[in-house]
Amino acid sequence: MLLFLPLSVAAQRQIRTSRIEVTSALDAQGKSGTGNLAERILSPYKSGVDSVMKPVLGQSLVGMSAARPESPLSNWAADVLVWASDSLGRPGRADFGLVNIGGLRNSMPKGVVRRGDVLLISPFRNRVCAVLIKGTHVLALMRNIARVGGEGISKEVRLEITPQGDLLSATVGGRPIDANRDYVIATIDYLAEGNDGMTALADAEKVYPSRRLVSEAMMDYILAHKVIDARIEGRVTVVE
Repeated sequence: MLLFLPLSVAAQRQIRTSRIEVTSALDAQGKSGTGNLAERILSPYKSGVDSVMKPVLGQSLVGMSAARPESPLSNWAADVLVWASDSLGRPGRADFGLVNIGGLRNSMPKGVVRRGDVLLISPFRNRVCAVLIKGTHVLALMRNIARVGGEGISKEVRLEITPQGDLLSATVGGRPIDANRDYVIATIDYLAEGNDGMTALADAEKVYPSRRLVSEAMMDYILAHKVIDARIEGRVTVVE
């Protein structure tokens, strides 16, 4: 996390800069009773970083990583978005959730989960949102997901795809997708714009934005549930 604070003109005039080449020689030359040079440079910032990263949120029963076509971490993250959709008010709880694998940048550890673990998983300032979208475009979205080999989808969805990226079947809530029905999808603002191959989301009837960061929703979920768990459940199945 980077914080940029305005400086007075007097303070700016007192700033002096120098170039420090970061090599193994830095440690060898910088030894002292208070630690090496790198440690002395960073020590004023350490307590602030620790206060952000170290608070305990809860426990994870398993280690979770993100991968295609389906993974524990992407399953959990998509379920979190559905859970968070309740707080958006309108249009109500989402029919399913979608998160991109590429947006999950680290693994969830087994055991104690700290605030810093979540910030490493979701380091971007993506925000939770919901989209209202016609069933015809939901089918197109499922084809988008098949084409990239799978994404993070919530427990309401079941997809069968081919290794070549073709969609064989798709259900939401145990039912085939109704082309004439409106669906609500909990996702992130980045995908709602049609990015990362999810072009069908750009055809949404309406987008319901929020100010809630994805990382904040993940932290709130862990705090609310205390213990989290996720497994591969057959949400995306590759059929040879």
